[in-house]
Amino acid sequence: MHKALRSMTAFAAVAGLAAVVTAGTADAKSCVRKGAVGEAGSQQDAKLQVDEALLQAVDWGAWAAWMGSNNKVGAAANLPGYSYGPRTYSCKQGGSWGWTCRGAATICKL
Repeated sequence: MHKALRSMTAFAAVAGLAAVVTAGTADAKSCVRKGAVGEAGSQQDAKLQVDEALLQAVDWGAWAAWMGSNNKVGAAANLPGYSYGPRTYSCKQGGSWGWTCRGAATICKL
């Protein structure tokens, strides 16, 4: 009887641990929707300002990784630990720098 009880206890402990590990994995991915404004002398540079501000609002380390990579403005980016999908922009000529762009993106921590 003790042997059966120990086996059931061990099984319950392993099942409980598996549930915790599974729950931790499922909860690891969290996403946020962010918006930002960028101003620059060109539309492309204003979009770059938006992209930078979006990442800075989430994680300065992710911003530094993106800036040091060959990622293109507005394109989905490959960042360690993050999913930085396509951005949406609304740009107008004018403002103190020449172009003002408003943009948004969903950034997920993997």
